[in-house]
Amino acid sequence: MDNRTFLVAGIIAALLIAVVAVFFASSDPDGLESTALIIQGDKSLTGDTPPTAEVNEDIPGRFVYEAPMKDYALGDAMGSTGGVIAMVVGVLISLGIVLGATKALVLSRPHR
Repeated sequence: MDNRTFLVAGIIAALLIAVVAVFFASSDPDGLESTALIIQGDKSLTGDTPPTAEVNEDIPGRFVYEAPMKDYALGDAMGSTGGVIAMVVGVLISLGIVLGATKALVLSRPHR
């Protein structure tokens, strides 16, 4: 199998997994590792607001992060379709980052 065929097969597999995962994903994930870190005191759910932060504060002195596609969805109105779109966009963004980094590494190597 040549590299191009392998790459296309990998992209198709990643997109299929992303689409199917939406329908099998738990709507209430346990976050076991995150919970363990919180219990150990290595992580907190909230923190002090950085002095240069431009965020909406729910509680004075605390900040909240907002993800562009929170919970791998585009809102409740779109349902599973929004989840599929969010996952496909995530796969394509990841692919673009990896291909861009690869291209940069190839271009930075001296030719032999």
